Amino acid sequence: MRRVEQPGTGTPERIQWVECGGRAFSLTLPAGVPLLEAVRSGFAAEGFTSGVVKLDGLKLAPFAYVMPALSKTPEHAAFYSETFRLEGGARIEVGAMTFGQRDGAPFFHAHALWVEGDGKRSGGHILPDETTVAETITLQAVGLDGAAFTAEPDGETHFKLFGPVAAAAGGAGDGRFFALRVKPNVDFCGALETFCAERGVREAAIHGGVGSTIGARLTDGGVVENFATEVAITDGRIAPGVGGFEAAIDVALVDYSGALASGRLVRGDNPVLMTFELVLEAI
Repeated sequence: MRRVEQPGTGTPERIQWVECGGRAFSLTLPAGVPLLEAVRSGFAAEGFTSGVVKLDGLKLAPFAYVMPALSKTPEHAAFYSETFRLEGGARIEVGAMTFGQRDGAPFFHAHALWVEGDGKRSGGHILPDETTVAETITLQAVGLDGAAFTAEPDGETHFKLFGPVAAAAGGAGDGRFFALRVKPNVDFCGALETFCAERGVREAAIHGGVGSTIGARLTDGGVVENFATEVAITDGRIAPGVGGFEAAIDVALVDYSGALASGRLVRGDNPVLMTFELVLEAI
């Protein structure tokens, strides 16, 4: 399986996880409000401080983003491009967001593909501090009760990365949910299949899903060779199959050359590059 050596040392446990409650809700983002504040206030109104959001259809202006890039130093296995700013904005085709805390303040991690004002399609990592909601929209979100995504320094990748931590349960959610972070150099689908099997989860839906894979192999034969990617899950489920669990995970991504791709991940052939965070709902 493809592998990228990270600059630091990882832990034996390759999935960081917290079991918690949760609840799906409709998140209305008002026009003219910075995206981070719109998300924060919408989650707070439902009694949540962390969760995930599906970004499809969201129009943003102004809008700032970065793309994956090669690292110029050995401090990181890959890095980010310079910042791109679209004053005319763009409309997201597909995208996912993880919302939580960084340095004691609200923060998000979001990847998407979008269409710019001139019709150009592009994609990347949305920057929270320079992006504003351009049109009021209602999106689908899942809030977490008893867990929160918190950005912390990661000794393996040398980035500050979102991972789930236990949090006080306020009663805003129920059901059986898991907040997860999958770590580098393990097959993404296989890790989730094993996770569900070990915890007696008979079937699970994936909510959110923001991360990176080492290139990509898609079931329609599509191949992304460039190793540094930004990936958003567009749909995902883990269900019983022949001989065990089978993950069906549809993604959209951009690689460091700016090339876009989308499709279903081949099971057993898509290792994580830096991180992949998501929410699993046992159903």
